[in-house]
Amino acid sequence: MASENSPLLAYRLLGEEGVAFPASGAGGPGGASARKLSTFLGVVVPTVLSMFSIVVFLRIGFVVGHAGLLQALAMLLVAYFILALTVLSVCAIATNGAVRGGGAYFMISRTLGPEVGGSIGLMFYLANVCGCAVSLLGLVEAILDVFGADATGSSGLRVLPQGYGWSLLYGSLLLGLVGGVCTLGAGLYARASFLTFLLVSGSLASVLVSFVAVGPRDIPLTPRPGPNGTSLPPQVGHFTGFNSSTLKANLGAGYAKDYTTGAVMTFASVFAVLFNGCTGIMAGANMSGELKDPSRAIPLGTITAVAYTFFIYILLFFLSSYTCDRTLLQEDYGFFRAISLWPPLVLIGIYATSLSASMSSLIGASRILHALAQDDLFGVILSPAKVVSRGGNPWGAVLYSWGLVQLVLLAGKLNTLAAVVTVFYLVAYAAVDLSCLSLEWASAPNFRPTFSLFSWHTCLLGVASCLLMMFLISPGAAGGSLLLMGLLSALLTARVGPSSWGYVSQALLFHQVRKYLLRLDVRKDHVKFWRPQLLLLVGNPRGALPLLRLANQLKKGGLYVLGHVTLGDLDSLPSDPVQPLYGAWLSLVDRAQVKAFVDLTLSPSVRQGAQHLLRISGLGGMKPNTLVLGFYDDAAPQDHFLTDPAFSEPADATQEGGSPALSTLFPPPRAPGSPRALSPQDYVATVADALKMNKNVVLARACGALPPERLSRGSGGASQPHHVDVWPLNLLRPRGGPGYVDVCGLFLLQMATILGMVPAWHTARLRIFLCLGPREAPGAAEGRLRALLSQLRIRAEVQEVVWGEGAGSEEPEEEEEEGDFVNGRRGDAEAEALACSANALVRAQQGRGRGGGSGGPGGGGGEEGPTALTFLYLPRPPADPSRYPRYLALLEILSRDLGPTLLIHGITPVTCTDL
Repeated sequence: MASENSPLLAYRLLGEEGVAFPASGAGGPGGASARKLSTFLGVVVPTVLSMFSIVVFLRIGFVVGHAGLLQALAMLLVAYFILALTVLSVCAIATNGAVRGGGAYFMISRTLGPEVGGSIGLMFYLANVCGCAVSLLGLVEAILDVFGADATGSSGLRVLPQGYGWSLLYGSLLLGLVGGVCTLGAGLYARASFLTFLLVSGSLASVLVSFVAVGPRDIPLTPRPGPNGTSLPPQVGHFTGFNSSTLKANLGAGYAKDYTTGAVMTFASVFAVLFNGCTGIMAGANMSGELKDPSRAIPLGTITAVAYTFFIYILLFFLSSYTCDRTLLQEDYGFFRAISLWPPLVLIGIYATSLSASMSSLIGASRILHALAQDDLFGVILSPAKVVSRGGNPWGAVLYSWGLVQLVLLAGKLNTLAAVVTVFYLVAYAAVDLSCLSLEWASAPNFRPTFSLFSWHTCLLGVASCLLMMFLISPGAAGGSLLLMGLLSALLTARVGPSSWGYVSQALLFHQVRKYLLRLDVRKDHVKFWRPQLLLLVGNPRGALPLLRLANQLKKGGLYVLGHVTLGDLDSLPSDPVQPLYGAWLSLVDRAQVKAFVDLTLSPSVRQGAQHLLRISGLGGMKPNTLVLGFYDDAAPQDHFLTDPAFSEPADATQEGGSPALSTLFPPPRAPGSPRALSPQDYVATVADALKMNKNVVLARACGALPPERLSRGSGGASQPHHVDVWPLNLLRPRGGPGYVDVCGLFLLQMATILGMVPAWHTARLRIFLCLGPREAPGAAEGRLRALLSQLRIRAEVQEVVWGEGAGSEEPEEEEEEGDFVNGRRGDAEAEALACSANALVRAQQGRGRGGGSGGPGGGGGEEGPTALTFLYLPRPPADPSRYPRYLALLEILSRDLGPTLLIHGITPVTCTDL
């Protein structure tokens, strides 16, 4: 995707004598030199002609004749109210910064992002292409009604042959004329549009004068075919001049059969026809790349055009109601010719409006296509549309659009496409309103348009009105257009990487998240709603990928922060080395598919950095309550980037946007025997610091041995049966009785239960082991634990294990403090023997199954299977820092060769038996 520069960079801030001059590349296709059109020629004229189209000459009688004056005025007011809401949004966005080529597409894409903007821009482009074809075919039909060989009516000249092939030929010739004007540039188009504007204005002036100057007359109407192929008696319409009786008769509605379609008209069908003719408010905005000052011209010109056309429509409605009876209005939609002082001038107006509408649609489509091509949203398929002339005219986009219009002309009759075209226009209008609404709701400081006659109420009402009109005009086309927009958005989301345009969705999310974070009051926390909020400290993610994913499974919808400490002192560095690293870590989060935030810090030591992260990570009520660390041992770290499919990439691969591949942004894993950034002393001190700061601690060992299906986001239902073993008591201080119900033991149970809720662990069976002393009767402790598990709604299998001799099974004579062994009150040899015995006991139970029990998290019985993960009680570190190395050595012995193991110390009450 083409990069987007700041609008301020498009200007030289210091020119000669301090004057700011626009840079040569700013703006449209060809830079400043291509911006030639004034407000009147670039916005007012094309918008007026588009909003008049052929409706102003051939549908005034249709609307007033069927709906009556009062309902016709109501329809006009509603239609222009909807359009005015969108115009207000267009004016607000256009005056909020530099507007480049592409008109509505540029406004939408730079606000809602390339996915939504690109999809709506393509639909808006197709609407303009089909609109051009519809206008050309309407012009062909209007010509053949007078000059065709099969023309009906007394005034037909009958000189042009008719038929599908002839109609296609006439349409192609007219398209060649329109395409030639647009190919030669916006300047010639503006002059041609101005000439057309003069012709249309002269024709309308003659019609207005005719209402006053022409006296009453009877107008013979074309006989209509009857039900059985016979002709109905000829009818006569009456032009009465200004007559109060005529006005009174035309005030109310008189819906009847439309002689062109044979269908009985309703309010909705008449309103749809009127609204179809007014949807040209973007004609001027589409020329944004050629306007001298688009931020001023688009609001001023569009509002002027809307006000002018509204006044003309109201005037024509009143004059028609005062002077023409209902029969004339309903049976001759082209009655302007019959009452005109010079009928050929009305024909000139009809032809001129159709020709101008086709020119406006074609040149608008080419500008939208050129903007889409420049943004590279659809790849090489739109590459020809990038070609521009020396003067900046995108003739490649014009020829591309000309070819598509020619294809659409092959379809011949396009009455069914007319509703689709209008619906596509309304989708674009709704998107503009939504863009302005999003900017207003986001309250971004940089959204300060100079046009202030709008609010979020007008934007929201504009979105709702456009959607309502879509379904009123054609429910099928409306549903299809929204489906097409969704498919195109999904395609662009998959194809297009992050852009530098800015996403208003991010501003909206920031606004809402800030609001709800302020409402998240930590004083209202309750144990019933506790969830783990993890801070995982990672040195090098190459060796920690399995732990990243396991922690992601343990968070249970809570906060998950990846923390990293970069060693250094900012005083001795020229700049902060941490900020450039965020991109690599965020890419890591995306590639690993974990729902985590990233928090990096700079500190002289890892321990101090960990303290920083524990204190300042998170915001408000979302702060980590649990520290997760990898285990400190002598095992050589593995490079999981080499084996993980999500990180496998060629050696010379680069990420989207040309940035280096992710594998090159992190250093290789530490070689065995090389120095570490963290000493054993500081490692245990970090654990102690976390406990002092009232944080729970999880030490993860051998997580790299977990099979990939256990760490996936899907279900591991078809895998081999396995267990999750929980030892909810301190194996370095074994004790029977009620010791298993302490806070730390319950924390282990809670974490194991949370893991069982993850789809990949649904088939795991939870086993809880109780250690009995030689004096305890079997079954008593198990019964108490089963009762507790029932109150906590935890499904698990409970097993009692009797400690052997020499394993510390004898009860102490007096109460010991927690950590007697690790604090040195027992001898080192005795403590190591106890750790070895506990390790042997745990290993002996791994891989064993037992019939009975109440199943695990996923239900089922006690079928044999290996232990996939073991939860062990983590004793508190000793109070004496000199004992830290010995404490770590005991943990290493305790968890040696157990496979994936989590040593956990919980200090937070996390279970509740109340409702």
